[in-house]
Amino acid sequence: MHRSDYLIRKISFAILTLLVVIVFNFFLFRILPGDPIKLIIHSPRMTAEAQERIRVNFGLDKPVWFNLEALETGDIKGAFDTQFTAYVRNLFKGDLGVSFSTRQDVSELLKERVWRTVVLILIGEVLAIVLGITLGLLAAWRRGSPLDTGILLWGLFTWAMPTFFFGIILLILVRGRLPVGGMVTPGLKPEDGWAYWQDVGRHLVLPTITMALLYMSEYTLIMRSSVVEVLSEDFILTAKAKGMNAFQIFRDHALKNAMLPMVTIIALTLGYTVGGAIQVETVFSWPGIGRLMFEAVQKRDYPVLQGTFLLLAVSVIIANLLADLLYVALDPRVKPD
Repeated sequence: MHRSDYLIRKISFAILTLLVVIVFNFFLFRILPGDPIKLIIHSPRMTAEAQERIRVNFGLDKPVWFNLEALETGDIKGAFDTQFTAYVRNLFKGDLGVSFSTRQDVSELLKERVWRTVVLILIGEVLAIVLGITLGLLAAWRRGSPLDTGILLWGLFTWAMPTFFFGIILLILVRGRLPVGGMVTPGLKPEDGWAYWQDVGRHLVLPTITMALLYMSEYTLIMRSSVVEVLSEDFILTAKAKGMNAFQIFRDHALKNAMLPMVTIIALTLGYTVGGAIQVETVFSWPGIGRLMFEAVQKRDYPVLQGTFLLLAVSVIIANLLADLLYVALDPRVKPD
């Protein structure tokens, strides 16, 4: 396959996936039971007229998908004046709507929270990738040894453990030694300089360890399996016949070929990492995107749910696209033009 054909196909598929996500994103949260207006209204004495005005202000008085009554009267424009068309129109303008519960712009809420989740996921993923690849290489290098057996057992044990359960265990073990909730100690502000960021770092320890240890196991198992499979190939036997030592074979032949499935699994795991981040942020009360989504589900806050889901979905699509593009550099079967 030529490089240009490969890139065009992957980019086209990413764009198509994004369009499907946009449509799915709108309907996913509207099938949830419950009326969001009932959660917005805190006063039981509010009149029906006042409730209707709130519906109009949030656009919830319009049909969800299509206005059949307007179409029957010949009003084509009115037939498409729905919640879905308003959602798509605002989305292409960069307007994610207004939160039902806080009355804040969703884009501002996301801007405030997104960097916190990025820091959590980035540190946790980097640790998981580095530790996972290192342990996987060690296990493959010492295949059949007690070290290999110990790494496999540890990997299987942590892989099978639920994220929230592992987080709760850490909470119990380190209670009183490290912060177990929130992002910063109350009273500290960014203006406090080093003391503030040092405190944020202490609050990050448990969430990042939880994510790193759980996702490291998958990378360890995949890396070991991939290296062992590559070492059984004929070109490895040829390299040995040429007189190359074990380290050269590992570095020049096994590692690069074994990284192909690792690139794929890292990109695919990003989706699970985001899901795990929601659980980790909930357990440790980390005020990020995952915590925001959890609170929005409880309040049936459609705009916030749509904004967070779209942001996370786009992140996964971009990560998978980058993984596909990395194949161009790693896979010799993708030929240059």
